[in-house]
Amino acid sequence: MILGVFLRAITALAAIALWWFSTDVLSADNPILASMSPFDAVAALATTFESGAIWQTIAVSLERLGYGLLIAAVIGVALGLAIGSRRRVEQSTSIVVQFLRMVSPLSWAPVAVVLFGIGTPPVVFLIAIAAVWPITMSTAAGVKALDPNWSLLAKSLGATRGETLRSIVVPGIRSHVLTGVRLALGVAWIVLVPAEMLGVDSGLGYQILNARDQLAYDLLAGIMLLIGLIGFAMDWLAQALFKRWSAATA
Repeated sequence: MILGVFLRAITALAAIALWWFSTDVLSADNPILASMSPFDAVAALATTFESGAIWQTIAVSLERLGYGLLIAAVIGVALGLAIGSRRRVEQSTSIVVQFLRMVSPLSWAPVAVVLFGIGTPPVVFLIAIAAVWPITMSTAAGVKALDPNWSLLAKSLGATRGETLRSIVVPGIRSHVLTGVRLALGVAWIVLVPAEMLGVDSGLGYQILNARDQLAYDLLAGIMLLIGLIGFAMDWLAQALFKRWSAATA
């Protein structure tokens, strides 16, 4: 365990050193890239935290992320259950599902703006349409992996479909659904930033454009660093919570 922590720390330090070398040394004659060094980025980010404005920015982005993931989870689990448990449903929807999930979520941006205007709704739409497919496919895979003998046993005991769903299907697919949610979280966080560049006036994506327009490239690099740190923290937290939940309900 100690060796693993040491290796992770060495890799992280090496990445920071490469960042510094690329900006402060290789790009010393380029004022834009030089201003994006790790020291300047951290200093600019620290200034925004001192002012307190960045907290509202983070809260807005996380709120949009939460709404989008909630919508994706509801639709994805329901669709995954239908696809995984009904062969006819899988056969009839396979082409459409495979086609839609291969379409870049950001290509839906013009449609989202036409449908919902500008602001939070189109951002939530883009997050949901990006996150729904990992949850759908993981849920369907979990249903297919269930031992059919358990369903036969439930039927022989007179269990209704609802009772079978609650007592057999849901516990059996829990790990698959959680895996899908974790994958969806990563995809949604990646889509969130460019989605917040579509005519909104708040959020981390907006702050990227705002920093660019102000030629504050040190702040731009700092916001990029913040986006990566928040995404890393959310993935780590989700993984830890899912492991604890799975162990507690095993």
